[in-house]
Amino acid sequence: MRVLALDIGEVRVGIAVSDASETLAMPVKVLPFQEVYTHARTFRRVLEDYEPDLLVCGLPRTLAGDVGAQAQKLMEQAQTIARACNLDVTFVDERLSSAQAKRILREQGYSEKQMRGHIDMIAASLFLQAWLDERRGRSCH
Repeated sequence: MRVLALDIGEVRVGIAVSDASETLAMPVKVLPFQEVYTHARTFRRVLEDYEPDLLVCGLPRTLAGDVGAQAQKLMEQAQTIARACNLDVTFVDERLSSAQAKRILREQGYSEKQMRGHIDMIAASLFLQAWLDERRGRSCH
């Protein structure tokens, strides 16, 4: 099964994908939010290239772990995207994934300006990897 992860922001959506064995998450690209939300050709091409079986979307919980208004709006957007793709969607806590992505890119020598187009897809790959690891850990026991 191949899993597609979306880090949905107001402006951009970071996209990552798992390998077919659900072991490794890889960053794919960042697309404008509207292209993903309206199922534009650029997003359809990603779906055709990777043929995912499931969408995993990051859920921006509050630091207390609650689902706030922003997370509620994102869940509705993700459901709309999933219906257009004819895929099921699940949500994963994405707290701190963007901060972790920034740290990784900074360590690799990216400037703030260079990071802009990469943070969202790195964040998507980070929370997808955590989801894959947790899922694999549950199935091993």
